[in-house]
Amino acid sequence: MRLLTRCFLTALTALTACTALAGSQDGALDIYWIDSEGGGSTLVVTPLGESVLFDAGNPGGRDPGRIHKVATEVAKLKQIDHLIVTHFHIDHYGGAAELGALMPIVHLWDNGLPDADPDGNRQSNWQLASKAYRELKAQRHTVKAGLKLPLRVSAGDLLLELNCVLARQMAGTPRFAPRTPTEKPLPAQPVDTSDNANSSAWVLQFGDFRFYDGGDLTWNSEAKLVQPTILVPEVDVYQVTHHGFAVSNHPQLVRALNPTVSVMNNSPTKGSAAEVFATLRSLPSLKAQYQVHRNSRPDGSTNNCPDAFIANRAEKCEAHPIHCKVHPDADKFTFSIPAHGHTATYIVRKK
Repeated sequence: MRLLTRCFLTALTALTACTALAGSQDGALDIYWIDSEGGGSTLVVTPLGESVLFDAGNPGGRDPGRIHKVATEVAKLKQIDHLIVTHFHIDHYGGAAELGALMPIVHLWDNGLPDADPDGNRQSNWQLASKAYRELKAQRHTVKAGLKLPLRVSAGDLLLELNCVLARQMAGTPRFAPRTPTEKPLPAQPVDTSDNANSSAWVLQFGDFRFYDGGDLTWNSEAKLVQPTILVPEVDVYQVTHHGFAVSNHPQLVRALNPTVSVMNNSPTKGSAAEVFATLRSLPSLKAQYQVHRNSRPDGSTNNCPDAFIANRAEKCEAHPIHCKVHPDADKFTFSIPAHGHTATYIVRKK
């Protein structure tokens, strides 16, 4: 009887693991930029069907519902294996608890729970606003620079790593070959006392393909990744930092990353700064720019990419996602906006 019970439990454990690893498992790597109206929500699904969500948008039902729809209906996931909250602003952590009520969140990675508003606002209602997040049931972990997220891999598969390159304004020992900058440091900006400066920054690698997500890092923190030593590699896809604000997207960091494609998770009236567009458009390597939303401010005629590369063109939108599929051999990657029929394939640069 004990042997039968043990065999049953072993089989049940294996079945549970297989069930949890949903997704297409087609050997490709998928990245989805989900419309959280200027919040953060980027979903990664590995070749084995393991999921990593960078940030969970705002509270209030809209963003958690949008994330859940893409995760379950498009990516065919049954749970979020890893939720990374890059910093404690409500447009990044706010939807986590509601998403957790819609589907299981197994591991939660953040900077550790602060005792008070990390922006230092003494009259803040941060304790009340963050209560649901602080009570979210998940296996909690504190992020540190140099951390390699424990992703599942199979023997003989291409290299798959997700590395934290900066956390709480501290850089870790680089996992990528450090480079010597050829530019003199740019002047620092005024000290950013908000928690944006403490955002964690990550590099995802699959074979030769690389993707950078820096949360809402701001200028002075970003500078630590390029001065006095360049601690980041060149990448294929750059998630435009902080929704495209000019207090972020340090030009020397963007040039060091040297992306082929950029993706901006903005809103109709948030982000999309002219200075950021100028930096991106100056890159000889850049083949395409994508936006989750069209910028509808008066400067929108210049601070937008062409319509074909914008997922949501109207202010009141249907929350269309942007999808990047890295092919199983990691030799090329295809961007698509299914709602509009756009598709384009780019070559992965040998690193």
